[in-house]
Amino acid sequence: MAHQDRRAFLRRTGLVVAPAVVGGAALSHPVAATATPEHRAPVPAALRPGGELDRYLSALAAEDRFSGTVLVTRHGHPVLSRSFGYADKSRGIRNTGDTIYCLASVTKLFTAVAVAQLVQQGTVAFEKTVGTYLDGFPGAIADTVTVHQLLTHTSGMGDYHGIDGYFTAAAGWSTAEQVLSGTLDFIRREPLSLRPGTGHQYSNSGYTTLGAIVAAASGLSYYDYIRQHVFAPAGMADTDFHTTPRWRSDPRIAHPYSRQPTGQRVDIVDQQHLFVGLPDGNAFSTAPDMARFAGALLDGTLVSPAFTDLVVGAKVPVATLPPKPGLPAKTRFQAYGPAATLGNGTWAVGHNGGSPGISTLVEWYPPSGWLAVKLSNYDPQDTMAVDGTIQAILTR
Repeated sequence: MAHQDRRAFLRRTGLVVAPAVVGGAALSHPVAATATPEHRAPVPAALRPGGELDRYLSALAAEDRFSGTVLVTRHGHPVLSRSFGYADKSRGIRNTGDTIYCLASVTKLFTAVAVAQLVQQGTVAFEKTVGTYLDGFPGAIADTVTVHQLLTHTSGMGDYHGIDGYFTAAAGWSTAEQVLSGTLDFIRREPLSLRPGTGHQYSNSGYTTLGAIVAAASGLSYYDYIRQHVFAPAGMADTDFHTTPRWRSDPRIAHPYSRQPTGQRVDIVDQQHLFVGLPDGNAFSTAPDMARFAGALLDGTLVSPAFTDLVVGAKVPVATLPPKPGLPAKTRFQAYGPAATLGNGTWAVGHNGGSPGISTLVEWYPPSGWLAVKLSNYDPQDTMAVDGTIQAILTR
C-alpha cells in the first residue's frame, strides 16, 4: 500500500489523532487489548482539557518555552493531545497533532527492536561479538564487544560525533549508504574508552554498529529493514528516515529552533550536518505514530511477548536519582534500548532524545496502560521539564 494510501486509510479508520483529543477512539496496536477497570475509569482531572497538564503546557507555550506536541494515551486510547508553536515560523506553519518531528535518540528504540527480531529468528545472538557479523573492526572490539553490550551501552564504545574530521567528511556524503558506511569507517578507528562490560557509557557509536549488524544479518539495508519490519507492521505511515533536503522543504516536518546567547530562537535546519539519520538518531515521526510503535512493541506485533520482556526489562543499573519536588527517588536501569526507571514502586519505561532544537520522549507506565509522547522542536533545556511533569501526573 502506498504511503499516501496508507495514510488515507488510517484517517478513515480514525487512527490519526486530531490536534486536540480527549477520550478518543483507540489507536492501532493499543497497549492493552482488553478493557480493564482502569480503562473504564474516568479520565483524571489533571489530564482533562483545562486540567493541570493542559494548563502547564499552555503556560510554557505562552512564555515561548515549549513548541511541539504532547500526546497521552491509556490502553491505546487517546486521552489528551495538545500542539503548540510553529513547525516553520518563516512560513507561518503551526505545529499540529500530525506534524512530523525529528526524534533524535528515540530512534535507538527502532534499532533495538530490529535486533530483537533477528535474535528471535535465530539470525543474531545477544552473546555473539561484533566480529561475528562485521568486518574491519580491531580485535579489541571485534573479538570482545557483544551484541548485549552494544544494546545496554556497556561496550566501552563512544560517540562518533566527537571524532576529529567526522563532520568534515560527512559534508561530502549524499546517500544513505555513504552516511552509514562512512560513519562506520570512523567508528572502526575509535578506541574503546572502557573495557567491555565494566561500566555504562551511553554510546551513539554502539547503536550505529548495531544498525550495521541488522543490515549484515538481514541482507537488507538498515533503512529498508526498519521500514519493512518495524514501521510497516506497526502502522507507522508517517515515520521514516527523511533526508536533510526534505527536512528543509517539507511543510509537515518541524524545523528545529535553538535559543542563541542573545535569547533569540533561530531556525537551525540548515546547520544539520548529515544527509540522513543513522541507527542511533534522527528518524522522523509523529506523536500518533510513536504511540502506535509502543503499542505494537507491547502487544506482540513486533516481537513475541517473551522478546518484548527482553527488550523492555531492566538489565544494568545506571543511577540512583534523588527525590525532586513531586517526584520520588528513582533507580534507573538500562534495558535493550529503553531506560527502565523504578520510583515509588512504579516503572516508567522509554527513551528520550535531544540536541539543539530537538527534544523528544516516548514513555509508558506498566501495568497502568498510560503512554506519553512529547515531540518538541525547541532545545532540551527548555522542554525537558515537561517530561518530569508528565511522569509525576501519570505515576500518582
